[in-house]
Amino acid sequence: MRNSTVETYAPPAAALTRTPRVLHWLVAATFIVILNETILVNALPTLMEAFAITERTAQWLSTAFMLTMAVVIPTTGWFLQRVTTRAAFGASMSVFCLGTLVAAAAPTFGILLAGRIIQAVGTAVMLPLLMTTLMTLVDERHRGRVMGNVMLAISVAPAMGPAVSGLLLELGSWRLVFIAVLPFAVAITGVGLRFLTNVGETGGAPLDVLSVVLAALGFGVLVYGLSEIGAPAPIVSPVFTIALGAFGVAAFVLRQRWLQRGKGPLLDLRTLRHRTYALALVLMAVGFMAMMGAMVLFPLYLQNVRDLSALQAGMLMMPGGLAMGLLGPTVGKCFDRYGGRLLVIPGAIGVLGALIILTRVSLIMPMWVLLAAHIVVMVGLACVFTPVFTLGLSAVPRELYSHGSSLLATLQQVAAAMGTAIVITVLAARSATLTDSGMDAHDAAVGGYQWAFGVGAVLGVLVVVVAVLMPNRPDGYHSEPSDTPRSQSAH
Repeated sequence: MRNSTVETYAPPAAALTRTPRVLHWLVAATFIVILNETILVNALPTLMEAFAITERTAQWLSTAFMLTMAVVIPTTGWFLQRVTTRAAFGASMSVFCLGTLVAAAAPTFGILLAGRIIQAVGTAVMLPLLMTTLMTLVDERHRGRVMGNVMLAISVAPAMGPAVSGLLLELGSWRLVFIAVLPFAVAITGVGLRFLTNVGETGGAPLDVLSVVLAALGFGVLVYGLSEIGAPAPIVSPVFTIALGAFGVAAFVLRQRWLQRGKGPLLDLRTLRHRTYALALVLMAVGFMAMMGAMVLFPLYLQNVRDLSALQAGMLMMPGGLAMGLLGPTVGKCFDRYGGRLLVIPGAIGVLGALIILTRVSLIMPMWVLLAAHIVVMVGLACVFTPVFTLGLSAVPRELYSHGSSLLATLQQVAAAMGTAIVITVLAARSATLTDSGMDAHDAAVGGYQWAFGVGAVLGVLVVVVAVLMPNRPDGYHSEPSDTPRSQSAH
């Protein structure tokens, strides 16, 4: 029996003139939680020294965050159909605040990692909640504009992470990275719960525990195995671990297909029957692998090879992130007017070109070249992500919006974790090989970064190929306004 907590929405009166008010609170919360996805990227060298850990161990603070989100997000399609908007928001932000507090007070690396995992559990709900609400409320002819405004916050947040952490590290301890975030998160939680309204209906199938276990086994073990490639003395063979993870993912998929016949899956894979959505899924996954790989490599290269401070590295990365975010509204308006191909294909080509330039990094490459390449990567991805998000989610039926947004977010996080693990592994393995051959340590490190950025360039080729296959408009797009306002409700 479904509960009737429905907010009826008439596009001509609201969605066509401004972003719905409920989205403002969700965007604010999403900004603060996604900021934490990259806020430790610039702090890794400091944390390596503080806890006497290796680079490979330290990068798990980022990988575990993304990996936890990838494990939890598959449950959000089910979760968002079971609880109200306010309940989902309150639970997500409360857990995030708890994780931030644990991380700020962590006496050991293990507790800090636990705090990051708790943060990620809270973060996992926010992006699917935001995207599902947007797709429910906003008329298809104006989704590009509203998605562009939303992507401004989503894009600026991870880009601002390294700059924010760099500034805080200059002011004091690494703990400030979490202490500074906590009051903002608490304030947004309180104000959001005071003014947020419920959108849509509640109901849905019971939670399938086996699906949750299989998701954790598949995605978690797979990324762990990838991160262990090239490790000096892995506990378990990476090949075996990767194979076990792949088996878990396959079992998860088969379980969802079986559940689709009866009580309802944890993550409804019928969204993949829609070609545009499937292409969008591939493009977003590969794009996030390239983006997160570059975002991890940049501060490490700038600090470890070019001897920049954490603040200087963060400031050098900030223009690209700001350009990516500030272009969001313009990209959204262009998409509404001209469609996606005019944006996605040139954007993908720009990303590939910039990543090819970065494969030639050296000890003397001018900083302006590095800055320009980073900006081109971020601007190119801005031209790709907003149209592809909109095209993909617009291709699925309304009753699958929550599952479509959850699957997109899941694959993004898995891809980001994989991208991080792969580039760090390639960097370490290539540098070690060159050092063993007798090369100077600095030159060996540069060779490692060249190969690691080369991974990004290969991914850039795939982004271009899939971008060419994307349609210009959503399936069944209607360019003329409807005479009768539609009732928008989530399922």
